[in-house]
Amino acid sequence: MSLEVSDLVVEIGGRRVVDGVSFAVADGERLGLIGESGSGKSLTALAVLGLLPDEATAHGSIRWNGTELLGMPDRELAELRGDEIGMIFQEPRTALNPIRTVGRQIAESVRIHQKVSRRQARECAIAEAARVRLSDPERIVDRYPHQLSGGQRQRVAIAMALACRPKLLIADEPTTALDVTIQAEVLRLLLSLVEDQGMSLVFITHDLAVLAQVATHGVVLEHGHVVESAPVPTLLSTPSSPVTQALLRDATATLWRPEGGTA
Repeated sequence: MSLEVSDLVVEIGGRRVVDGVSFAVADGERLGLIGESGSGKSLTALAVLGLLPDEATAHGSIRWNGTELLGMPDRELAELRGDEIGMIFQEPRTALNPIRTVGRQIAESVRIHQKVSRRQARECAIAEAARVRLSDPERIVDRYPHQLSGGQRQRVAIAMALACRPKLLIADEPTTALDVTIQAEVLRLLLSLVEDQGMSLVFITHDLAVLAQVATHGVVLEHGHVVESAPVPTLLSTPSSPVTQALLRDATATLWRPEGGTA
């Protein structure tokens, strides 16, 4: 297994906001964490990356290729982030630095982890902008986040996360702020890049219809607990928990068909 999370507990102010969460992600597997707001799915992802808020404490076990991440020094975790484990945050407007061009932000991870020159990093940023299908990448890398549309910003966030070719990608509700049409385009792009690169994926969402398009296995959370874990087709056809049943009823995302695939 590439990633193994065992009995993860996250506490904030003495309250358990993640309580005994366990799951595993094998090489090349696409796993979804799904639940309503406050279910603990985003905090679980932040714990994997060592990015929990200062007031939060975590215990249990998070192992990446056999190496324990909980308790690992920040410097060592920083070397893993971006290089071996990438993350796309929910809202690129807040994840991107407003006073730096998007090209510099794409290039930053490359310069840190691959020790290339500034010129090489810029060339890499242009190539990555093209890879996520941003039109006129030579021009767009010199723009600032506020000069881009929401869909363009999310593509920049994807480029940043994948620039160093990580082995695992964590995507935290990456299309929530987008309209349905742009959401479908970004999901298709993300899935295509994950498949082309052979990455493992942890996809976080509150929408079971979206999850069905990107993940093969789903872990359903409620109030920090795992209430169901099953292949996605099972969650869609015979959900066993009331939470999953409610998510299935409430799914409102427009289903889309990956090219050459079926919904």
